[in-house]
Amino acid sequence: MQIRKDILQDASFDLKFLLNRGYRKKNALNFVSNKYLLSKRERNYLARSIYSDLVIKSRMDKIVDITVIENQFLLVDGYNVLITVESICKKDYDSLILCDDGIIRDLNAIFGKYKFSEYTKRALDNILSIISAYNPIIKFFYDKQVSFSGKLANMTEELINSYKIEGDTVLSSNVDFDIVKMDNIKNCIVATSDSAVIDKVSSILDLPFYMLQKRGLKSRL
Repeated sequence: MQIRKDILQDASFDLKFLLNRGYRKKNALNFVSNKYLLSKRERNYLARSIYSDLVIKSRMDKIVDITVIENQFLLVDGYNVLITVESICKKDYDSLILCDDGIIRDLNAIFGKYKFSEYTKRALDNILSIISAYNPIIKFFYDKQVSFSGKLANMTEELINSYKIEGDTVLSSNVDFDIVKMDNIKNCIVATSDSAVIDKVSSILDLPFYMLQKRGLKSRL
């Protein structure tokens, strides 16, 4: 189902107004979605893209340029980044949105399940190709409850080794918690678009942004 841009413009305005007035996002989102009879995809768009001015300021202050990762610890929220990069590889640009907080997110991102495809290795290779130029110490985190996470972790480590980057993968029962915990200990840079993680870590890298930039596709958002 296509997003009705005219309806979403009004709905986005109303949601931002309520958020800036201090309403909880869940309640405000329910109210606006019911008012405009939004589809699931349209509601998902609002949930991922619209934030209060205070949240926007806080998150934008955390976004770093990719050059900052040189020789630093980089934690990658595995499925979160991989699924978005796969959409870029598939040229599914209509699913990508540049959100209020300056982060690119994917409307197709569905967590809890994942299917290997011809784009899996291609997406990982694109991620590591971009990262490798800055020689960070990298750690990918994958949710071990998702099917075939072990297989994906092995593929990731093989590619890390092929690029001669120092790093490894972690299979975690709570990826968000483990990323935040490690960031608090080592003050890392975190590649993610997950709002819950962004709000708890110190520095954010938007890897899909740099992949789009490399391809000259920022204007497609």
